[in-house]
Amino acid sequence: MTSDADRSDSPVASSTPPGLTTFTIEGRRAPALFVVGWLASLLGLGLAIVGLLRGGGLTGAVLFTVGLAVLGLGLIAAAGSQAIERRATAHRPYAGPSPVLVFAAVLPLTLVVVIAVGTPLVGLGVDPNGPLAAVISLAAIAAVYVVLIRLLVVGTGALGWGAMGVRRPGRGVVEDLAWGAVLGVPVLFATGLLASLLARFLPIPPNVLPPAPDTAGLILNLLAAALIAPIGEEVFFRGFVTTAWARTDGPRVALVRGSLFFAIAHVLTLTGGDAGQALGFAVFAFLARLPVAFTLGWLFLRRGSLYAPIALHVVFNGLQVLALAAVGGVTG
Repeated sequence: MTSDADRSDSPVASSTPPGLTTFTIEGRRAPALFVVGWLASLLGLGLAIVGLLRGGGLTGAVLFTVGLAVLGLGLIAAAGSQAIERRATAHRPYAGPSPVLVFAAVLPLTLVVVIAVGTPLVGLGVDPNGPLAAVISLAAIAAVYVVLIRLLVVGTGALGWGAMGVRRPGRGVVEDLAWGAVLGVPVLFATGLLASLLARFLPIPPNVLPPAPDTAGLILNLLAAALIAPIGEEVFFRGFVTTAWARTDGPRVALVRGSLFFAIAHVLTLTGGDAGQALGFAVFAFLARLPVAFTLGWLFLRRGSLYAPIALHVVFNGLQVLALAAVGGVTG
């Protein structure tokens, strides 16, 4: 017969660690990391807000940038703490940090990288709103995606690259690329039809890519939109996010949730002349991205490979860039 003392010391009683939003160090496997995550996130957010409130000037810019860096490091610590807690729980199909938490860390760190790299280039005469700046910004986002996945997901043993659809080169890769390339055209056509319908009721958001003044600018826009962005986004949203949610909630839930997440992520930086216009832009962009978002997720789950959705994404974005250049000339 089992006594109360034996029952309280059993593994079952301590098998579920406290969640990330439960502010306690009792029962945690990494209490220091948890505390650092919370404190750094709050401190960084506060510094960033103070920097914004100070307006222009060197002091405000420094406070804002330092705040973003501290916030990003705090969110990384929180994600690491969450991964450690989940790994300590037996029989979890996915024992890594929340995809939403990792994405939250991506946002401030990307801005820090863009500021750190872009500021010297602006001093050298590079147009901050030109095609080269777009390449740098998207490359920064892709780099942060990959680095955080390597650190927080692969590094913690939650998922390997193979589990996220990174296959070795072979015949299967060619088939994956063909699948994606073929589907890119009809998905773009469906998106165009939906966008034309939405344009009757909602304002059309501006093109996120800068005008290309010449052929070199067009090539840079293609590099940014049709190569860098697809690789970074597919590694994160399909390879990591969809795989993690498929393991915890099944492929159907992962497809829906991952597609909505992908569409939401693409409207976070949209602005407008007023709140109403900004909301209209966001709704338009969100709805217009759903066809490609669901197709990318479905193709990834069906093929089990990142190469297929990357190819679809490359064709989808590349044709849009070329079409815009053809309609408006090289300058778009």
